[in-house]
Amino acid sequence: MFGKILIVALAAALGLGMVARSSHGAGPKRTYVVRPADTLWSIAARSVGGDPRQGVWQLEQLNHLSSTTLRPGQRLVLPG
Repeated sequence: MFGKILIVALAAALGLGMVARSSHGAGPKRTYVVRPADTLWSIAARSVGGDPRQGVWQLEQLNHLSSTTLRPGQRLVLPG
């Protein structure tokens, strides 16, 4: 009897896991317009909590940056 209950519970959990959706679209994207003298480090330190190194990496990944050179007026998507 216990084996049948366990199998049903596991099947329900698996089914729920397949139906569940991620919350990536939970809110509007935050953007930042680069100003003169801004750097990825300064933007990450102001906008991303925690270690600025992680924030710099996230900014590079989100914005598909191939270098750390920024231009004034450039729009960056900020990490959630």
